[in-house]
Amino acid sequence: MSRFTIALPIADRHRAATFYRETLGLELVGTPADDGLPEPLLLRLDDEVLLALIPADGLAWVLGEQPLAAPGVTECLLGVTVDTAADVDALADRVRGAGGSVVRAPAAQAWGYTAVCTDPDGHAWQITAAAAS
Repeated sequence: MSRFTIALPIADRHRAATFYRETLGLELVGTPADDGLPEPLLLRLDDEVLLALIPADGLAWVLGEQPLAAPGVTECLLGVTVDTAADVDALADRVRGAGGSVVRAPAAQAWGYTAVCTDPDGHAWQITAAAAS
């Protein structure tokens, strides 16, 4: 059992599942439902963390009185660390190819080589290869 779950609102289950499987190589968790995807739609980030991709209306229902952020509003920055600058470039290219966007092109920063991308639903991910120490 995973200890943490990060839930993101999505517009289309198949589009979101395909994006995360093609870009980050995440595995689906659970038994497929009639549409071929697990319900709830969970992907494993690691042994203790799952990514839940929930249709926006369903997440709004879960949140109750707490308003869901409007589409296009970034409230958090998720991160993924890769081994090399070439890996940052390659992952940014996969994001583009899978329907996401690169909102900050790969470049060297003081803390490492990094890019910021969004998935097809607008959730921001920073891809970083740590600077050599």
